[in-house]
Amino acid sequence: MTISRRMALSALAAAAAGPAFAQDGAAGWPSRPVRIIVPAPGGAGTADALARIFAQEMEKRVGQRVIIENRGGAAGNVGALAAARSAPDGYTILWTWAGTMATNPAMYADMPFDPQRDFAPVILLGSVPNILIVNNDFPARDLAGFAAHARANPGAINHGSTGNGSSMHLAAELFASRTGTQLTHVPYTAPAQATTDLISGRIQAMFNLITGAQPLVTAGRVRALAVLSDTRVPQLPDVPTTAELGMPGLAFGTWFCLMLPRGADPALVQRINALSNEILSDPEARQRLEAAGMALDGGGTPERLAQYLREEIARHAELVRISGARVN
Repeated sequence: MTISRRMALSALAAAAAGPAFAQDGAAGWPSRPVRIIVPAPGGAGTADALARIFAQEMEKRVGQRVIIENRGGAAGNVGALAAARSAPDGYTILWTWAGTMATNPAMYADMPFDPQRDFAPVILLGSVPNILIVNNDFPARDLAGFAAHARANPGAINHGSTGNGSSMHLAAELFASRTGTQLTHVPYTAPAQATTDLISGRIQAMFNLITGAQPLVTAGRVRALAVLSDTRVPQLPDVPTTAELGMPGLAFGTWFCLMLPRGADPALVQRINALSNEILSDPEARQRLEAAGMALDGGGTPERLAQYLREEIARHAELVRISGARVN
């Protein structure tokens, strides 16, 4: 699409947004309720829980209702597409994450949107790291022992995930590629079944998100070997990181960000960015988000998110290529 064609479409989108957009601009935003689209089912999961906390914190500060709208489907593509097609007036914000914005472009042969072309980056919010957990009877007691066991027994370690291209799957692919090992991927459609099979020993390992793994580790139902991060997490402060254990290239997790539809006024982007940075720097808000599992390593400018997104799209594309996973 030519630059002039894009400019014309942006002008039409702004006109379709109605008088509120023209009158409000960035200075008057928001003068009515704001919706945050979360491209996942409501009532469960890390993304939904974090988004609801953030929406509550935003609502405190703007004097308007901030409504979560859950739109699951196609690994986040359904909700993201709905956001991309919305008016760029600041009254529809996309709360999204690594899987939808960085993994899906490599997983889906026909993506319905372009994460870089169809959105205006607002802010990188934070991340939730993956953690390597194993069945309590697994012979290795630490990360080095796990890698050694995997090398000595190619393909013998079965690791569960929530599906092809999930953060659990790609974290394992990253581990295998960096350590020269071969693991056997067992994708599940029901996360609870993967956990049950890990506890019972039907599978031996999972590269779970810290939010899902922490209750199991604390209860002694599984054993944690390492957090795939450069810094320890408050939920499990006694579990070492892969960086501490001499494998810094294994840091992996899912990250969260805010996006606006393409064509949003740059001043409006800055307004929402400043508000988000304010939330991320507030001690009470930080405590709530951290308690829900988010590592607050985000913040900063829209440009920071744009650069980070470019890097992550390339990194995830390579991991998807290695894995051989694809959605046709």
